[in-house]
Amino acid sequence: MRADEAASVILAALVTLSTACGGATPSAPHPTTPRLAVPATERVTPTPALAGKTVVIDPGHNGGNAAHPEVINRQVDIITQRKPCNTTGTETDAGYSEHAFTWDVARKLRPLLEKMGAKVVLTRPNDTGVGPCITERAAIGNHAKADAVLSIHGDGATAGGHGFHVILPGLVKGHNDAIIQPSRRLGVIIRNAYRSGTGLPYSTYRGRNALETRTDLGGLNLSTRPAVFIECGNMRNRGDAAKMSDPAFRERIATSLATGITKYLTG
Repeated sequence: MRADEAASVILAALVTLSTACGGATPSAPHPTTPRLAVPATERVTPTPALAGKTVVIDPGHNGGNAAHPEVINRQVDIITQRKPCNTTGTETDAGYSEHAFTWDVARKLRPLLEKMGAKVVLTRPNDTGVGPCITERAAIGNHAKADAVLSIHGDGATAGGHGFHVILPGLVKGHNDAIIQPSRRLGVIIRNAYRSGTGLPYSTYRGRNALETRTDLGGLNLSTRPAVFIECGNMRNRGDAAKMSDPAFRERIATSLATGITKYLTG
């Protein structure tokens, strides 16, 4: 008898016995399907957009400048002329100072860029110190080999003028030749992002289409890295001052600047 025939006879006998005893009919055994080991899904962490990039943020002026005229009035060489080491900056009619404004925007901007993977260097650690001089601020960006340098300011123009503008480095031959074109690209992208993010209009009193080129600013003349200044609004204008004095609006300013810097650095 073949093995398969023997198995059929045994199964039939079991069925007969089970029926006789009132039990259930057994079913033929099913072959066991082997379980395949499923490998754990490998999680790939995306590289942050600004990984490997260095950004220098230069919040204009400082909270201790006014108390130390002997320091900030010292003349320094910016190639095209000699200027005071630093100044006190301007303020709104209500007394909100430029140095406090620029520091708060920088403080809000820094973590946004760091979250994107950038190394962020500030030219001053707080809003209670003196200086540093404009020459030192430029040197900080150069030493850090910054991929982008942004100097943040609030303007102190006549009350009738309003809006923002971005200042680009003018050519100082033999000194900043290499940064003219990348700085212009940085400036245009910052301008566009700032306008889109804040809704503030282009300046009505300086520059053309919110862009102005100058050779009288040490931070631009002495920089060897792509660098621009932004005058975020006119602090002497009632409308601009109201916005710049609002913490929530300063958040929008910081977000807009982070957007512009990111777009510039990611090409």
